[in-house]
Amino acid sequence: MNPILALLKENNISDTQINEIFEVLTQNPLAAMATISQLGLPQDKLQLLMGQVMQNPMLIKEAVEELGLDFAKVEAAKEQLQK
Repeated sequence: MNPILALLKENNISDTQINEIFEVLTQNPLAAMATISQLGLPQDKLQLLMGQVMQNPMLIKEAVEELGLDFAKVEAAKEQLQK
């Protein structure tokens, strides 16, 4: 299992919430980060999660694919942020 998904699941984040996070991520990565920070994760877990996301963006792609979402939307959102 993807380490981002595993971390969320081990902290009792529901599949519905996880799907919502990654849907938001495909549309607006900054909003997704705000959503993640509001999940009530312990600070050390939150820092670990954010570090994984920032250091290894491929984990996001893997998680999106594992959830069956469209990674092309993630790429489009990333391009918008770079403009």
